Formats: sequence, C-alpha cells, structure tokens
Amino acid sequence: MPFPGGLWWLLCCRRGFTLLRRDYGEAEREADGEAEEEEEASFELRAQGDQGSLEVSLSQPTRSSSGSERSLLVAEEMRSLIVEKGPGPVEDDPDALVKGWLQREMRGCMKTPWIRPRKYWFVLTPDSLDYYSSNEKGARRLGSLVLTSLCSVLWPDKQLYKETGYWSVTVFGRKHCYRLYTEHLNEAVRWVCAVQKVIDSKAPVQTPTQLLMRDVEEHRDSPEVLEQIYRCNPILRYTSGPLYAPLLPFPYGSLDQSAPGPRSYTTLRDEAVKLFNSLQQLESERDPVPLMQGVLQTCLDLPPLVDEIYCQLVKQTTEPLAPGGQGDLHYWQLLTCMSCTFLPSPPVLRFLRFHLDRTENRFPASEMAKYACFIREALEKTKGRECVPSLEEILVLMQRQEMICTVHCPGVPACSVAISSHTTAEEVAQELVSRLGLSQSPNLFALYEQSRRREQPVGSATLLADVLTRFENLAGEDREQDPPCRLCFKHYGFLDTDNVPRDSLEFALLFEQAHEMVLRGYVPTSEETLQTLAALRLQSLNSDFSTHAPFPRLEELFPPHVLHARLPPLPHQPPTKCRGARLRAGLLAGGLWGQALAKQRAERDQRLRGRLREEGASTMAAIVEKWKLLQGMGRPEAMAAYVALVREWPGFGSTLFDVDLHASPVGSGPQRLWLSIGAKAVSLYKPGEPEPLDSFCYGRISSFGASDSSTFRLSVEDRDLLFETSQVDEIAQLLNTYLASAGAQRLPRPQESPTSNPTSEPTVLPQGLCPAAGPWQHRPPVGSSHS
Repeated sequence: MPFPGGLWWLLCCRRGFTLLRRDYGEAEREADGEAEEEEEASFELRAQGDQGSLEVSLSQPTRSSSGSERSLLVAEEMRSLIVEKGPGPVEDDPDALVKGWLQREMRGCMKTPWIRPRKYWFVLTPDSLDYYSSNEKGARRLGSLVLTSLCSVLWPDKQLYKETGYWSVTVFGRKHCYRLYTEHLNEAVRWVCAVQKVIDSKAPVQTPTQLLMRDVEEHRDSPEVLEQIYRCNPILRYTSGPLYAPLLPFPYGSLDQSAPGPRSYTTLRDEAVKLFNSLQQLESERDPVPLMQGVLQTCLDLPPLVDEIYCQLVKQTTEPLAPGGQGDLHYWQLLTCMSCTFLPSPPVLRFLRFHLDRTENRFPASEMAKYACFIREALEKTKGRECVPSLEEILVLMQRQEMICTVHCPGVPACSVAISSHTTAEEVAQELVSRLGLSQSPNLFALYEQSRRREQPVGSATLLADVLTRFENLAGEDREQDPPCRLCFKHYGFLDTDNVPRDSLEFALLFEQAHEMVLRGYVPTSEETLQTLAALRLQSLNSDFSTHAPFPRLEELFPPHVLHARLPPLPHQPPTKCRGARLRAGLLAGGLWGQALAKQRAERDQRLRGRLREEGASTMAAIVEKWKLLQGMGRPEAMAAYVALVREWPGFGSTLFDVDLHASPVGSGPQRLWLSIGAKAVSLYKPGEPEPLDSFCYGRISSFGASDSSTFRLSVEDRDLLFETSQVDEIAQLLNTYLASAGAQRLPRPQESPTSNPTSEPTVLPQGLCPAAGPWQHRPPVGSSHS
C-alpha cells in the first residue's frame, strides 16, 4: 500500500534521491530480494557539503497562491500509479483482463538459454501485469509491472520460435522487462494485443519539465510568478551534476532505435542521458566543433531527441554559474547550430522563444543576447536538413557569420558567393545570373555537383549547406583517384543557341559546355573532325602555335575513348563447363601455372599501355599540325568555329542520358541507347551514330514518370517505352523544366499547370506527368534560373 505523506518524505530523504537521479511514470515490485520502488512525488533533493545535508525544494510548478494545492495533487497523482494488491482469490479477480500460465525468464531482458524459464500464473489488469506462484486462492504475488503510456510490448519473434520452439511476449517497463514464453502463437498474440490495449488506454505521462513549460507559458506576463517558478524549481536551471533521466517522456524498451548507417544506438532514454553528458563536456573543450557535430548527428539519426536536446540546452543556459563565460557560450553556440538544423515541436518552440526573450531582457547587448537574436531569426527560416552542418559551417555559425561558397564557371574565373545555412541552389543560381549579366538570356542555368566521374544538377530547393557537407564527407573518405567535388554553374536547358552573341559571356559558357560534350563522347563525328576541334581548342587557349606554349594533356583535348577503341580487343576465354575442368583450372591457378598467367597478363597490359602511348603521340602530332594551320585566327573566331562544328550534329543543345531500352515489360533484352532531351523533342540515338533512331515532339508524348527507382516510362501515343537508368529524377525534372518553359512562352496565363492533357492545338501543353511520376511532379525547374 502507498506510504503516508510523512513516511514518503522520510523515505526519500533517507535515500537522498533527486529528480536528476530517479525517474518517473511507474512503480515495480519484485519478490527476489529487490527493494520496493515507488515514483517520486516530483520533488528534488540535492546533496550539499561533505556532511550529506540535504536541501528539499519543489521541482513542480509553484504558484504563489496554490503551491500546497499543487503538491497535494501531485502526491495523489503519483499514489494512483502504485497498485495496492494483496494475496487473495486469484481466479475470482474481477479486474483481470487476461490470465493464464506463461513462462518467464528470471533476470532482465537478456536471453539465457542455459537456464530454463520458470512457469508462473500471469494476470493482466487495467493497471498492471502481475504474476503469482500459482492460480490457487491465496497464492503469493511474486511481482508486478505497472503499465503506463511509456511502456511497450514486442510482437512474437518467428526467428526465436525456430531456435527455441517458444513464442515470446516482451513487455518493457521503466527498470525491468518481462520476457514471457508460450508454445502457442494464438496465445502469444492474445497477450500482446491485450497488453497493448491497456497501454493505449493510459493517459500520456507528463514529466515535470513539461508541466513547468506549461506553467511558464501561462504566467509569461507575470514576472513575480515566473521568478518564483525558476527559483523554486532547479530542474529549469543550470546544473553541474549529471542527468539520470531525460527531461521529456520517452518509451521504455528498445523499439525503433535503429539508426541508418554504421552507427548503433541504445534506447532513446539512454541516448538522452548520454547527450547531456556530452553537453557538459562542452564547457571544458578547447575545440568543441567535433563534439557539436556529433550531437547534431545523433539528433539527425534519432529525430525524437531533437526536443530533448533543445530542453537540455535551454536548461543549461538558464542562470549559469558564469553567464557569458566560455562554457556558457559553447552552449549558446550549439543552440545556434541546432536552430539552423532542426525545428522543434510547437510547445518546445514556444518555450525556446520565451527563453530567448528572457535572456535578451536580462542581458542586453551581451554575447548571449546576440546569439538569442540570431537563433530567433534562424528559427523563422529553418525547414529541416538532409545533413548536419559541416565543420566549416559550425565554425561560421559560432561566429554568427555567413559562409563563402566557391562556384566554378567554365571559361571564367570562379565566383565567391556568401551563403547562410538556409540558402538554396535556386537563390545562388539567380544571383549568378544577375552578377554575370545573363538576365536577358532565354536559356536556363543551374548549379551542378561536378567531379571527374559524375555530374548532376543540384535541386532548386536543395540547401547548399547540405551539398557542402556531402563534399566534406567525400573528402574525408580519402579517395585518391577521384578529385574532390565542386559546384559548377552551367547551362541547364538550351532554348535558343543560335542567337547567342559571340562576344558575350554566355557564348564562352556555351563553348566550354560543347567541349565537355566532345570529351565525353557525346558528339558523334569523324576522328578527323575531332582532331580539328582539338586544334581549335588549342588556338582558343594559346593563340598561335609556339614551342613554348603550354600543352594540355591529350585527354583534355581529345576524347580518350577514341584512342582506347584502336587497341586490339582482349582475348575472350569461354568459361569451362566441366566441373572437373574447373577444379583443375582452380588448382593450377594457385600454383606455378597461376604465377605464369599473372606474368602474361602483366606483360600484355604493359604492351597495351605502350601501344596507347604510341597512339596518343601520333594523335597529338596530327593535332599540332592542324593547329599550325590556324595561324592568325583570334580566340573569338576559334571559339565560334568550334561551336559551329559541334552544332552540325542534330542533337546539339540537348542533354544526353545513357539508358537501356526495354520495348515492353516482357520484351527482349535491353538495348543501350542515348536518350536526348531537347527544348522541342525527345530523341533516341544509338551511341556513336549521328542520326536519331526515332524522335518524338512533346505533342506526341501523353505521359511520363517513374515505374520504380531505376525505370523511367515514356508513353508516346500508343507505345510505352521503358528505360532503365540511374538518372530517373534528372530525366523527369528536365522534362518538367522544358514543359514549364514552353508553357511560359505559349500560354498567355503562365499560372496554368504545365501538365494539362495534350491536344493538337499549339496553345495547349501536353500532359507532362503520370500519377507515378514521384515527388518532382509539381516542382519548379531544378536549380535553374532564367529571365
């Protein structure tokens, strides 16, 4: 039975427990030598001095007029959690919901196969799960697990049944869990459903911090009451001691605690306590940036902890020992990074804003007030991040400054753009369009993530801070062969390439992009023309021929795949069909014969490299001879001649994607093709062929979209074309961009949707999307900007 009020206070004083040391929400009793556990009446006992003297102070919300009334209510509330039961007629218990024989492991939650579970009589009531020594009248109750809204139950595990022959029912409490076993699945499901129903019927448990947050919000206009609340409730203020329980309620057990990637976490409650210990380490850290990034990463992996960390930071920045000191400012700096990364729930957000206002009023013109102002502005813009801030971004946020982002532009010097944690790719693209004088161009521009191996556009709504974090993570992987990624500003959609002035910056961008297409083999033409293009490239870089002029590498002038195509093909060895022959080949490969084969392969590779160097030297000599013939040609003329040669290919101005065509879902093998997407049509090319196999104007396209993550579907009249590609998103977004641009030019009312049904009338756009098109259906152009 519950303790009287005086004995309750005496017991807690003898134990010396504090709210930071004990937990809330449940009482459990065990008969195997464990002391009875009762819930705290929401007060805090804090040890002071070496003599062990105790100071008793309420940690529940204290009102100036009804403090004793609140204490009585809290005591009654906590007594209601303790179920008073005694020995009696178990079979005739009217409160029993489910009862029956189950086997239980005796200690903790760990499976101990060398100890056979013992059989007990279990009774589920609306308040607890009890077990008895038998089902006879007067049987002794051996244990009880009080059920609250924070408890959880696991469904039977099929794998465990295969290993042990038992179906398990696991119920998690605050300090313990009951792992129960039965031989019948229907019985296990019956218990799980019944326990879950009891848990769902319980009112949500509110922690003292939540109650205080509500009281602070109610009395925010009463300074005297607020001061009394903060003075009488240490749980709201800074503490130098450890935290033994989270400030917010989290479910018991280990449900839904798996995080992506190689990181491993325990329960949310344990992680919340660990994070508070990490926060306290910030006070003495000389370089707090890695620790801050670790806290942010944990919050990204475990989103329920975001509110908890906000509450912990508010607590530690409220009435610290040294306001404005190094340790206090580290808390404010982490709070700044949190505000630029995560948005808390509405109750925590209101409490945080009140804390910011209170700090500014109490410490005007201080560093803390400046951080509070910065955090308030950041919360208005934060919408969520894909990555945590990079180390560079954290350093900048600690100084409340902006980052400098370097964007490379082909043919022109790199541009430096000041960005914040909330700057999107579309905003930077618009700024560069204005800065480079491209506002009058009809073409579209975008930011690209570019490396030697890949290039992809950055989504218009993508935060550049997330892109820079990805670059930092890739650089940390020590990829020696792959150069670091960079941001590049380029053409995204070509609406008009014929009327670009030759002396404009846009023509230089067009020239560089045409040269990239040539090097990647996306301009099918003769080898003679490719040598001429390489000579024009040299003329545009170095002007007239000179022996002292710097020579770029051959792969920067001429497509490397053309040289590799000249080499003889490797000898094809058919696989051995006989199992015995394969066994003999494997044994020989591991002996002297294997060493001889490895030596032959090394000699063959050396001969191929020598042959490749010879072919490269002869090609460079031919390019130099053509370069000498361009004597007197200026750089603008060389660039114009280069673009004119590339423009002879019908697919110039379109974007090419490598795809595998499937004629139908059950058709023959795939066919490797180029999918060309231009401003007026979609075409299909066989790689290396100058003429398209087929071309479809947008009026013939009825719909397009993603069948799955790697299959793009294009419906042309009565045909469905399925393309297997890893660039499904990029293809759909580019098609949407061209449709939106065509709609802006054709339709007098640009607010109409560009995905209307296609007809023969030129003023109506074709249907651009099918229901399975995915999240890009109504997006703006990807990171693009145009006038």
